[in-house]
Amino acid sequence: MLRGDVVAAPPTRRSGVLRTVGRLWLGATLALAGTSHLTVAREEFQAQVPTWFPADPDAVVVVSGVMEIALGAALLAAPGRRRAAVGWVVAGFFVAIFPGNISQLVTRTDAFGLESDTARAVRLLGQPLLVLWALWSTGAWRSLRSALAADPVVALER
Repeated sequence: MLRGDVVAAPPTRRSGVLRTVGRLWLGATLALAGTSHLTVAREEFQAQVPTWFPADPDAVVVVSGVMEIALGAALLAAPGRRRAAVGWVVAGFFVAIFPGNISQLVTRTDAFGLESDTARAVRLLGQPLLVLWALWSTGAWRSLRSALAADPVVALER
C-alpha cells in the first residue's frame, strides 16, 4: 500500500444494523406502495403516467405495482449474496419511473397531495435519495467499490 492510499474501514456492527433496517424499511415501503397501485391509489398513480407514454395508464400502474411488490419482497427476502444485485435493480427501477414524476411537475398534475409546483418540484429531489437508499441499504455501492478496488478492468466488464 502506498502512502496516501485510502482503505475503507470494515463495516461496524451498528452500520450493518442500520443498513438492514434501511433495506427492510425500503422493502416494506415498496411492497405497500405496490399494493396501493393495485387498490386504493390506482387513479392517483394513473395521473403520474406521462401522456406521451405509449401504453394504457391503467396497465402501466398495474405493471409497476406488481414490480414494486416484487422488488419490495426481494429487498425483504434476498440472501446476502444477492442483495447487491437487488439493490441495483431497485435503483434502476427508481430511475425508470422518474419521468413520471417529471411529467407530474411539467403538466401540473395534482396527485398525492402535491397540489403546487413547489411541492411537485420538492418531490423530485426525493427520487435520487431513493436511488442512493437502495444502493446503500443493500451494500450495492460498497460491493461495486470493492470490485473496482480489486480489479477495475474486470469489475467494469461484468
